[in-house]
Amino acid sequence: MEQAGVGADAELHRRLVYGDESALAEVYTAYGGLVRRVAVRVTRSAAAAEDVAQEVFAQLWSRPYAFDPRRGSLRTWLSLLAHRRAVDWVRSEARHRKDARADDSALHAIPEPGPGPDETVVDRERSLLLHSALAELPQPQREVVHLAYFAGRTYRQAAVELGIPEGTAKTRLRTALRTLAESLADPPDPTLERGA
Repeated sequence: MEQAGVGADAELHRRLVYGDESALAEVYTAYGGLVRRVAVRVTRSAAAAEDVAQEVFAQLWSRPYAFDPRRGSLRTWLSLLAHRRAVDWVRSEARHRKDARADDSALHAIPEPGPGPDETVVDRERSLLLHSALAELPQPQREVVHLAYFAGRTYRQAAVELGIPEGTAKTRLRTALRTLAESLADPPDPTLERGA
């Protein structure tokens, strides 16, 4: 089953590289909701999540070669890209607010959308799987992942903090992400199966 997913991702990738618009439509239909959910969790804004989703799919369309189906699933790649874009949006918004001397409390006044029961269970399960997979990584890889994804550092900043060469930090991060992608083989998303 996992092999079929890899083959499907590789075929979609091939079609995207050749400019097949129907491939982009298929990817959007399958993963548009996931990308928006990831973005909403980070930005706390449905409008921002829509902007992030547009950026993610625009990047996939304009630079399809950035995704490598041999390194992980399209679902995981799109989720990571959505998370990065959403974090960028939050940072940009924070800078804008700071520059305008806006009241920081306005950011917290945006209501957090409440997840449905299915999404809550799936999120909790994924969180547990992620923490288990992270715990199984070797300590040097775990440190770089923590700094890059939980502390918001670039691999260069992580290298400085850990006192290691940049190339080593980049290799550890890449290896850790590949290991995590393999160990977190995508379980089916119940919301996609229902056509949501």
